[in-house]
Order: sequence, then C-alpha cells, then structure tokens
Amino acid sequence: MTKNRVLPASNLGEVHLAARKTGPKVTIAGGAVYVAYDSGLLGNSEQGSEALRKAKAVIPPAMEEWMKYFGVELPTIPKIEFSLLTRGILVRIQLFAPTKATEYTSQGLQYLKDLTK
Repeated sequence: MTKNRVLPASNLGEVHLAARKTGPKVTIAGGAVYVAYDSGLLGNSEQGSEALRKAKAVIPPAMEEWMKYFGVELPTIPKIEFSLLTRGILVRIQLFAPTKATEYTSQGLQYLKDLTK
C-alpha cells in the first residue's frame, strides 16, 4: 500500500513562487519560438531569406512609427554588410567540413600508430 505524499505548507509557497517566476519566462520563450517558426526562420534557407527580406521591409517603418508615438529620437541604424558575416561563417564551416575532419582523424590515427611502434 502506498501513501500519498503531501507537501508541507511551507513548501507549497515555494513551489507556487517558483511557478510564478518560471511561468512568464516559459511563455515568452514559447512565443518567440512560435513567431520564429511561423515567420519561416526555422525552415530551409529560402524561407529564412524570405523572412529576412520581409523584416528589412517592415522594421524601419515600424521603428519610425514608435519613435513618433513615444516622441523619442533614436540614432540611425547602421547598415550591416552581411557578405562579411556570411564569409566568416563559410570559412568556419569549411574548417570543420567532413573532408577536413576525416583528414584530421586519419592524421591522428597515424600519429597514434607511430607512437605504439
């Protein structure tokens, strides 16, 4: 026969407080994942490119509208050159490409074989 365990009243307050702290964070994170999925950011590269084009078209007018609404002057947003960013990512991908990994693995195995001779 198993007994049902009941938390003492002092622990119930702690559990309730933890749920109140964690709940909004989980809700915001879930909403962010939903928006990313719904806008195509979690899809293939074509969907991601399309989402980026849409964001570039929508964000500047929205920022201007909010600045007028709140009466705030923000500095101009700098233009980001994505080709440099993409170039850096491609270099790192090429560094860890399967051909390089295979090459490094075979060199490591050869080194170990040489050590055991």
